[in-house]
Amino acid sequence: MKKKIIILDTTLRDGEQSLKASLTAREKIKIAIALENMGIDVIELGFPISSPGDFKSIQQISKIIKNSRICSLARCLEKDIDVAAEAMSFSNSFRIHLFLGTSDIHVKSKLRKNFKEIIEMAISSIKRARKYTDDVEFSCEDAGRTSIDNLCRIIEKVIKAGAKTINIPDTVGYSFPEKFSQIIKEIRKRVDNIDQSIISVHCHNDLGMAVANSISAIQAGAQQIEGTINGIGERAGNAALEEIIMAIRLHEKSLNVYTNIKHKEIYKTSQIVSKLCCVPIPINKAIVGINAFSHSSGIHQDGVLKNKKNYEIIDPNSIGLKEVKLNLTSRSGRAAVKHYMKEMGYHKNDYDINQLYLNFLKLADKKGQVFDYDLEALAFLNEKRKELFYFKLKKFTIESYSKGTTTVSIKLLLQEKEYSTKITTNSGSIDAIYQALKKLTNYSFIIKQFQLTLEQKGDSEIKKIDITINYNNRCFHGFGLTTDIVESIVNAMLDAINNIRRSEKIKKK
Repeated sequence: MKKKIIILDTTLRDGEQSLKASLTAREKIKIAIALENMGIDVIELGFPISSPGDFKSIQQISKIIKNSRICSLARCLEKDIDVAAEAMSFSNSFRIHLFLGTSDIHVKSKLRKNFKEIIEMAISSIKRARKYTDDVEFSCEDAGRTSIDNLCRIIEKVIKAGAKTINIPDTVGYSFPEKFSQIIKEIRKRVDNIDQSIISVHCHNDLGMAVANSISAIQAGAQQIEGTINGIGERAGNAALEEIIMAIRLHEKSLNVYTNIKHKEIYKTSQIVSKLCCVPIPINKAIVGINAFSHSSGIHQDGVLKNKKNYEIIDPNSIGLKEVKLNLTSRSGRAAVKHYMKEMGYHKNDYDINQLYLNFLKLADKKGQVFDYDLEALAFLNEKRKELFYFKLKKFTIESYSKGTTTVSIKLLLQEKEYSTKITTNSGSIDAIYQALKKLTNYSFIIKQFQLTLEQKGDSEIKKIDITINYNNRCFHGFGLTTDIVESIVNAMLDAINNIRRSEKIKKK
């Protein structure tokens, strides 16, 4: 019979404490709701004794979350425990998560006590927490560096005192999977009353082992996994829950375990956390990175087009991601070019694939990534290059005022004729530029992505703007590259607008 793995998310506690700026209560509520919708079993909301803001946000969230169990962290101190319980008092059921250092280095240099005193603190704190709730979790902080004798000794005592969940954290990401799984096995073997509690693990990623250590713990008998969305957290971060959850799903039979997670909510939740926490997701991040389901190699692209399972072990739809991306680069083969042309509605008799592919390779070598509308131009446009840039920037000025308004003046060249406009808005520079270009070009679009990259060239700092826009349910890209950030933004939007116009011109042929 498969065993359920309990998922405890600590994005709002361990993840949030690593951010440059604290989340607002509204932002925390949005993340908590996303986690609940995803099916997270236990949501650790924060460390309420740490600040009045943390206390208030936990209090507010405790009124909203109904399907997931809420949890707050507390040191083994009476005041911490009382405050944690008070913060969650609006909830019908909650967990108090106690932690105390158990490794020699923590006991001696941080806490400056002996191990007997540590056990007494733990027992006393658990008994106090039990006055508020039956659901008490105890973490043996730095368990990965705690002697197995001391670890088993304190675990037996805290279970007897009433701890329902025993957490074994690899606090500093020190362990290897084999060593960490052995710790779990030894605890299960040597602690007589271990069957009266849930074994949990909380792994950090200092050596890049957090997910591997968590999976090895499951194989050794752990029943609860703790981590964060996107792996955010102290130092190198925590175990990335989306990776663990999908690993469990993919290897459910061999692991003989399952979770109650709603997998199609994973990508959406990942994006919410990334945006609100202002922590970009690395492009090669497993499961949720933009390259996780992208293919650039011609051999891989051909294999995926024939059967996705050739190079995809996970269906992107299973995490709520609809798009699978075949990147058009100089490494792409004819199969990818044909695929994009077919997606745009062109038949193989409409163009010469051999000539198109040769032209594509030349452009890809110069440009890097090629887009679908670039293929259209290569296949069907014979005009001179200057015709591809119908709208050209002649001049612009921008002024911002203390009262919050921004005025932008833009002059464009349209087939060597000058057109200009002046726009004032209360919505900032980007909106002012957008409104001016919309008026001049008559193209209304939605900005989907906007990215600034700084490049140093000699004594100058180049501002590169990459913009992705949506026009008539189709994505277009634009690039701007100058020393002036506003000029780069104008050029990037114009580049995208020129791509739209070029595509429309082709469609009319």
